[in-house]
Amino acid sequence: MRDGFPRWGAERELAPRRRELPKKGVALPPASEGNIAPSTGEPVQRLRVRYAKRDRMRFASHRDIARALERALRRAELPVAFSAGFTPHPRISYNGAAPTGVASEAEYFDLSLTEYRDPQYVRVLLDSALPEGVDAVEAAQAGAENLADRLQASVWTVEMPGVTLEGATEAVAAFRAADTVEVERLTKKGRRRFDTRAAVVHLEVDRRATTDQQKTCAILRMVVRHTTPAVRPNDVVTGLRHVAGLAPLSSPRMTRLAQGPLDDASAVVTDPFAAENAAAQGTGREEAAPGRDTAEVDTAGDPHRPAQLARSSHHE
Repeated sequence: MRDGFPRWGAERELAPRRRELPKKGVALPPASEGNIAPSTGEPVQRLRVRYAKRDRMRFASHRDIARALERALRRAELPVAFSAGFTPHPRISYNGAAPTGVASEAEYFDLSLTEYRDPQYVRVLLDSALPEGVDAVEAAQAGAENLADRLQASVWTVEMPGVTLEGATEAVAAFRAADTVEVERLTKKGRRRFDTRAAVVHLEVDRRATTDQQKTCAILRMVVRHTTPAVRPNDVVTGLRHVAGLAPLSSPRMTRLAQGPLDDASAVVTDPFAAENAAAQGTGREEAAPGRDTAEVDTAGDPHRPAQLARSSHHE
């Protein structure tokens, strides 16, 4: 390490200009309003980034999150590629955004750059420029396959205050036994009625539910297939109320643990970065292209990385 920057190899610097990386949560100078001066270069690299929205940031809308990410890219001074035309926009593609009010450990976007950068260097800079509660967790060189095609299902947990373990177990059994469970929700096209049962690949009561004098809370774990219209975890909660009268005392707390390819036989949602990680391991840690920034960052200890998320070992 030299001048405060991690090193990769003996000669390569982390960044072309020596500057201290800001710490997460430290006040940063305001980003310029609107887009930065659009890059005239052609995209030469496409990165895939996983980020999380936690704590109070779960109440931020997807548009607010997108603005925060674009501000962070400006603050990080990354060579973002822009679209052509009179109103150029940064080439960022978002996939499978969680609804407002829901926390998530697995949100994704693709990012095009006009210069090569090491994915881990981009992740570190981006994370340091993001606000508390939005964290860049993982970055990889994007493969040829469209990320949206890999995001086939999500793993969710739903904490239901005031619901007992026995009541939740009975409601889950009734839901799973039903052929269809229809709910109604207001969409952009007006009120729409749709079936939630077909989209739920797996649903169970997490045995870690807490019951004491101060708190009674059942925890549900579910694997939900991505469909049109999208079936959200709160739709499943509504379905449980319809089939079994299950109703929490206050708003459920919902968290997406993962989203990715779905194995129908085992109801396992796997890591959408698996192909990129396998390619990187097969070739070893690739050398940086000329002028490419690099960083040696340890991500092995990330407790939130969804390498493979299977169903819980507890089965009803």
